[in-house]
Amino acid sequence: QVQLVESGGGLVQPGGSLRLSCAASGSIFAINSMGWYRQAPGKERELVATVTGRDDTNYADSVKGRFTISRDNAKNAVYLQMNSLKPEDTAVYYCTAHVETTLRIGMYWGQGTQVTVSS
Repeated sequence: QVQLVESGGGLVQPGGSLRLSCAASGSIFAINSMGWYRQAPGKERELVATVTGRDDTNYADSVKGRFTISRDNAKNAVYLQMNSLKPEDTAVYYCTAHVETTLRIGMYWGQGTQVTVSS
């Protein structure tokens, strides 16, 4: 069993910053890629950013230059530093991890954390 727990969401004014954190726990043999997705009301879930085990990163065009993804392999954690936030960044943000356990290899999701950008 693998659990991903996010933290760091909240309400912020336009132009502000937030840092999301996510820690994976459980019977983990290895974690390959980790990432963040988001889902705004009435919209489909979309990729925000991913980072591989070799620290190769990928970003959605809408967040390039404003968001930075990083990971701490020793802590099985991934972070998302969000700067210059815009109202259109408002969404529930989900952490993901591609995990190898003794029983399976697959994608796991966190429960989500709300980010609201509003004045």
